[in-house]
Amino acid sequence: MPRSFDMSVDYERSVEEVHRAFGELDYWQGRLAVSPVDVATLESMQVGGESDTDKTIEVVTLQTMLSQNLPGLVTQLHRGDLSVRREEIWGPVDDGTATASIAGSIVNAPVSLQGIAVLAPAPESEAARLTYRVTVQVRVPIIGGKLEKIIGTQLAGLVTAEHQFTTDWIANNAAR
Repeated sequence: MPRSFDMSVDYERSVEEVHRAFGELDYWQGRLAVSPVDVATLESMQVGGESDTDKTIEVVTLQTMLSQNLPGLVTQLHRGDLSVRREEIWGPVDDGTATASIAGSIVNAPVSLQGIAVLAPAPESEAARLTYRVTVQVRVPIIGGKLEKIIGTQLAGLVTAEHQFTTDWIANNAAR
């Protein structure tokens, strides 16, 4: 049975500043460069949607851990390298808030993730809060639920790492 997870992080910057970072190619290249995987690629990025003017941001990444670097538990369940494809589609900032759909999967494995992210002003602040609600599904009998819980825990760490990268990136690139 799929498990849902709620996570959030607060930024010291505005919704507009964080959203603007998400639309920068340099941001994604930098974020992937510090990703704790063996190979990280930006498969596609489109800013502006089909009309090229609607301020949507569509990003697809592929992150791979080579089989020799995977934990023993993972190699018992998955043969070969482990690749995670992730897609984020951010809408424009509208009334001070931006929303994204998020989808992820482990390539050639019965694991998927679906969710939404909301970037909105933090209460009583001019800063931004990024809130995620994701559902993880591992379609493996008996141990699927346990794996979903493990993945959820890993997601919390990933959100924290991405928050730190984004915070640093905006601080170092705000003058551009």
